[in-house]
Amino acid sequence: MTLPSDDPVAHTAPGQLAGPAASVGSGAAPVSPTAKSPAAYARHAITVILIALLLGTALACGLLWQKLSHVQQELARRSADSGSQAVEARAVAKAAQELAQETAARQALSDAKLSEVALQRTQLEDLIQSLSRSRDENLLVDIESTIRLSQQQAQLTGSVEPLLAALKAADQRVTRAAQPRLAPLQRALTRDLERVRTATVADLPTMLFRLDELTRLVDELPLLNQVATAPDSRAVATARDEALPWWERSLNRVAEEARALVRVSSVAQPEAVLLAPEQGFFLRENLKLKLLNARLGLFGRQAESSRLDLLASEASLRKYFDPASRKTQAALGTLAQLQAQMKTTALPRPDDTLAALTTAAAGR
Repeated sequence: MTLPSDDPVAHTAPGQLAGPAASVGSGAAPVSPTAKSPAAYARHAITVILIALLLGTALACGLLWQKLSHVQQELARRSADSGSQAVEARAVAKAAQELAQETAARQALSDAKLSEVALQRTQLEDLIQSLSRSRDENLLVDIESTIRLSQQQAQLTGSVEPLLAALKAADQRVTRAAQPRLAPLQRALTRDLERVRTATVADLPTMLFRLDELTRLVDELPLLNQVATAPDSRAVATARDEALPWWERSLNRVAEEARALVRVSSVAQPEAVLLAPEQGFFLRENLKLKLLNARLGLFGRQAESSRLDLLASEASLRKYFDPASRKTQAALGTLAQLQAQMKTTALPRPDDTLAALTTAAAGR
């Protein structure tokens, strides 16, 4: 491209130069070819500015076009990247959705299995509790039946050994069970064991033997209304008179017979003195029946009934029989001993253990 010259004359047509020059030459002085007017300079400046603006605009347009091309290329590249990323995102989203569906299915299956396991666990716990309750109930029933049976055996034999053995065995079984709710039962067993060990029980065979001896002695006891001298007094007098001469023995016998004709004594029980001989027989038999009832009461572990029969027998002895006789005194002494032993005939009862068993069975 050719650049314009700075000389305005060079751009003027030949005709144009000739006209003014002719006009100038005709009416004024001639103008020098090198002289320039201000308007020409202005036009020349405007032209240069316009050309510069055009060049700047063209350059700016080129740069802008180049930048726009780069932007378009970048946009296309980014659009392609976004498309590929979108495809990848859709693929990832689809995979995530499938994974979520699979996870949801697995979760549902896990929940179902968990519910089934929880149900089985609940059923298993119920079964274990049922078995535990059944075992504890069987243990309680077995212990109670064993203790009651041993109590009956102790009452029949008059010994605390069966009851003591049953309580020891029950204590060992409760200890092996190791159940917290059976702790009160174990404490009750310990208390009953201590009470049974320290219990004092009367010798039942000895008491029965004494009652039999006392029953046989009833026929030999003298009544208050008997006039004859007691056999033991006669025996003493005979033994004493054997050492005397015959005439003193004769005088003593005569004196004794004379004294036997009249007897003076205080009467505290008029009905005993007025008792007929045949009534004495029934009195002795009645006393034997009372002693027999006391013996049967001992067999049946009826201590109170036996004690009342012994008291009635003692009252009959003191009322109708001679208290000065040695046999009567021996019978009264035997009755007193039997009454003293009767207080210890009651066997200890495992009441604490039975109450604890009832409480444990009620709280199952």
